[in-house]
Amino acid sequence: MIDWRHWHNEPWLVGGLVVLGWLWAVLAGPLRSRLAPPRPSGTIPFPRGHAIRFYASLLIFYLAVGSPLDQIGERFLFSAHMLQHQLLIYPAALLFLLGLPAWMIDPLLRPTAWHWPLRLLFNPVVCAVLYALVIGLWHHPAAYDLALQNKVVHVAEHLSFFGVALLYWWPVASPSKLFPPLPHGAQMLYLLGVLIAMTPVFAYITFSQDILYATYEYAPRLIPDFTAGEDQLLAGVAMKLVGMTVALAAFGYAFYRWYEAKK
Repeated sequence: MIDWRHWHNEPWLVGGLVVLGWLWAVLAGPLRSRLAPPRPSGTIPFPRGHAIRFYASLLIFYLAVGSPLDQIGERFLFSAHMLQHQLLIYPAALLFLLGLPAWMIDPLLRPTAWHWPLRLLFNPVVCAVLYALVIGLWHHPAAYDLALQNKVVHVAEHLSFFGVALLYWWPVASPSKLFPPLPHGAQMLYLLGVLIAMTPVFAYITFSQDILYATYEYAPRLIPDFTAGEDQLLAGVAMKLVGMTVALAAFGYAFYRWYEAKK
C-alpha cells in the first residue's frame, strides 16, 4: 500500500534543486549588478516576479517526482503517472522559463560557437518535432515499462520530459533576447501544430483495446472496481484534455496580444 510519509529526499533530487535555487539567487543577488542593465535611475531592482515563478517551478518539480504521487504513479496508477508528466511539462517547465530574466540567460547563449547549434535547436519546427518524438517514444510499452522497473531509466524519462518541455515552451515563452519567442501570430500556428502532432499518442493510449503497460495491468487496485482499462482511458483522456486546455489558453493569450498589436 501507499506510504503517505514517503517523500524522496535523495541527494541528486534535493541537492539538484537546491543548487539550481542557489545559482539563481547568486545571479540575481551578488552578480545582478554585473549582469543586469541598469535603469535610468541607476538602480537595478531585484526581479521579484521572476523569483516567484522560478522557485514555484522548482517546488512543482519536487512535488511531481518527490512526493507520494511518484509512488502511486510508479506502482499503481497510470493516470497518476500521467499527472506527474503533466506537472513537469506544463507548469514546471513554463514557470522555469518565465523565472529567468533575459540578462540571466543570454550570457550563456551568447558564445559564437553555440550560435548556429542553438539557432537550430530553438527553431520552432525542431522544438515541435523533438517534443512530439520524445513524448511518443517514451510511451512505447517497452520503454514505459522499463522506466517503471528501473530507477535510473525512470529518472532519465522524467528529465527528458522536462527538457523537451522547455523546448516546447521556448517559441512561446523564451526569456532570451538573442533567441526570442515567435511573433504572436506564429505562436498560434505553432501551438495548434504541436497539438495536432500529439494526437496520435493520445489516440494510441485512449483507444487501445489492450492494456499497454504490464505494470499497471497487474498492479494492486487502489480504487475498488477501477480497472486497469479504465485507468488507461482516464490517463489518455487527461493527456489530451489537459494538453488541449493549456495549448488553447496559450493560444488565446497569443491571440489577445496579436489583436492588441493590430489595433
